[in-house]
Amino acid sequence: MWWKVLLIWSLFMVGAIANGAFRVKLIIPFTGEAVGHVISTALLCAIILGITWSTIPWMAPTTVRQVITIGTAWLFMTLAFEFGVGYFVGHHSWREMLADYNILKGRVWVAVPILTFLAPWGMAELRGLLPE
Repeated sequence: MWWKVLLIWSLFMVGAIANGAFRVKLIIPFTGEAVGHVISTALLCAIILGITWSTIPWMAPTTVRQVITIGTAWLFMTLAFEFGVGYFVGHHSWREMLADYNILKGRVWVAVPILTFLAPWGMAELRGLLPE
């Protein structure tokens, strides 16, 4: 099952990269940075939910423990990717990267890792894959 978890998470990354390009090229020029950030975050959340909804039966989890483990793996891979690429490739400081998580300044990006963690459980529940 773990190769499926990694493959599906890779689809999230493709969606996230496409979403980022879409945000920079189309959303922000029309809405501004703050609104564009919120729209882009909501769009990425929808992408993650859509992919998870479509693929959770293929992963075939049968217990809550399995879906929590999948969500935990996706969460850690997402954070490692985000901070690893941001720091080592984008040369962003930790302060810059953590600023996206400051909800007191209108940054709603924290919804993405939270949703990434909860998506397997939520979609498995909605699809009726978990025991009562």
